[in-house]
Amino acid sequence: MPELPDVVLYVEALERRLRGVPLESVRILNPFVLRSVDPPVDAACGRKVVEISRLGKRIVVGLEGDLFLVIHLMIAGRLKWRERGAKLPGKLGHAAFDFPVGTVLLTEASSKKRASIHLVRGREALSRLDPGGIDVFGSDRATFRERLLRENHTLKRALTDPRLFSGIGNAYSDEILHRARLSPVKLTQRLNEEEITRLRDAVQGTLRDWTEALREEVGDGFPEKVTAFREGMAVHGRYKKPCPVCGAPVQRIAYAENETNYCVRCQCEGKLLADRALSRLLHEDWPRSLEELEELKTPARAGFASASHNS
Repeated sequence: MPELPDVVLYVEALERRLRGVPLESVRILNPFVLRSVDPPVDAACGRKVVEISRLGKRIVVGLEGDLFLVIHLMIAGRLKWRERGAKLPGKLGHAAFDFPVGTVLLTEASSKKRASIHLVRGREALSRLDPGGIDVFGSDRATFRERLLRENHTLKRALTDPRLFSGIGNAYSDEILHRARLSPVKLTQRLNEEEITRLRDAVQGTLRDWTEALREEVGDGFPEKVTAFREGMAVHGRYKKPCPVCGAPVQRIAYAENETNYCVRCQCEGKLLADRALSRLLHEDWPRSLEELEELKTPARAGFASASHNS
């Protein structure tokens, strides 16, 4: 899912191209992508773009007449900048926004179509699409602390909750927690004050550094390589690869369609976190450390674990 750094780059690229430019037409290929009916999407046509902004992970195109096009890319949605009138790709295409200077295509490379478009009138209606998470750059330590401790969740869940924090998802939460040297399953209300400060610094530092890195990569172009897996990440998407700090193999917790990547030594004091699927399989044979994990990989130990499961 495009997260804060990627969405910021989209906003900036669209701003450079579209501010003051009229939206000529909207072509909807997949009717299910349009999640609002009043005002009708045709009401946006002919109106100039007055602002482009971010609302959490949503991209907001502000138009004359107090109208707002709100695009949520979800996991696999992407924006493409093409020549005016460009054809939508049949299998991936959702919608096209035509301007005199070019066309923005909304595509989604997934069988589960989750991306969405809303057209709303007025800022009050726009605010109803805001999950409520705070801007981590615009909030002071006290506000960050209050949001973090509002509910007693794991750090991974708290950081990725859009009602608490704006724009953080699966990928950058892994990077933030590695930078903060904190376990993804540590409960928020068990953090001490120094750890809260460390986490806030890591949130701001990670998102700022990656936004700047992506700006340098894109330059004046349009973001085309929007991905959750980037060269230079410390742990996300680097299962079994060495941690850049201590060299220990990066581990993971797999769940549903996502996984959490972390370093046992840097974040968990050497203790291996239980993966739900594997820990159910191995029961008491689940390794508690990297050393036990390596031992488990030997043929004799692996055979014992298999025998324990079959019995």
